[in-house]
Amino acid sequence: MGKIILYADNACDLDKEVVEKLGVKLFYMTTMIKGVTYIDRLTIDPPEFYRLLEEDDVIPTTSQVNIASMQVEFENMLQEAADAEIIYIAFSSGLSGTYQTACIARDAVDPERITVIDSQSASIGYGLIVIEAARAISAGKSKAEVIAGIYEHIKGMQHIFIVGSLEMLKRGGRVNPAVAALGNLLNIKLILHFVEGKIVPLEKVHGLKKAKKRLLDIMEERGCDLQSQTIGISYSQDLEGALEIKHMIEERFGSTEYVISEIGALIGAHVGAGTFAVFFLSRQ
Repeated sequence: MGKIILYADNACDLDKEVVEKLGVKLFYMTTMIKGVTYIDRLTIDPPEFYRLLEEDDVIPTTSQVNIASMQVEFENMLQEAADAEIIYIAFSSGLSGTYQTACIARDAVDPERITVIDSQSASIGYGLIVIEAARAISAGKSKAEVIAGIYEHIKGMQHIFIVGSLEMLKRGGRVNPAVAALGNLLNIKLILHFVEGKIVPLEKVHGLKKAKKRLLDIMEERGCDLQSQTIGISYSQDLEGALEIKHMIEERFGSTEYVISEIGALIGAHVGAGTFAVFFLSRQ
């Protein structure tokens, strides 16, 4: 069996040190602010990104990986490792064209040795899928076993989040201006989830405290054996708030393993500061 090389992209919100430890290679989508292009966690860290968001007239835009650079990376990697095969777990196709781009690059290079998988996920939900795949590869599982495990986690992964900025969602066309204005006025927190890799509004809750409690209620309704799972928590510009959610989960479900990470520029460009998300596997 040849070597399996695992790729992901920076929409997984895993810190650089974690990715390197896992042996995962990343493609990097970029974020542009006031004409300057940044690479999340390479040329800009999350705290600096959210500081820039506080400036007037800042409307960040994001760009996917281009086909040419992806094709060159695949070609070079397969030339360096003659017996290797590549698995690329891509950012959700419901939120980006990167998956489709990777499929084109795969077909141009070597569709027999390159597998491209739509994660239908983002942030640490995506990151947890990548972590499990890396562990399966490290454990010596076959390519078929690794791929089966990836799809199993994609099928079960839940993304439940309190959006920090209705204004950012409005700019991205995910809520209409009237809803955003009313939400800000009445301190309404919008809880969203993923359905087939796309962001879908789930509930509206008055106030952050009630919204956090509701996150846990949804975990209880949908989760499976939460005590034994690795729970993902992501946040933007409020580590204390994320740790509070972690403590609430510990108290309620007895979960002991967590991956906690700040949302980077790529995802933060769409949800803004003050976002909290929990990720876990559901009953299937």
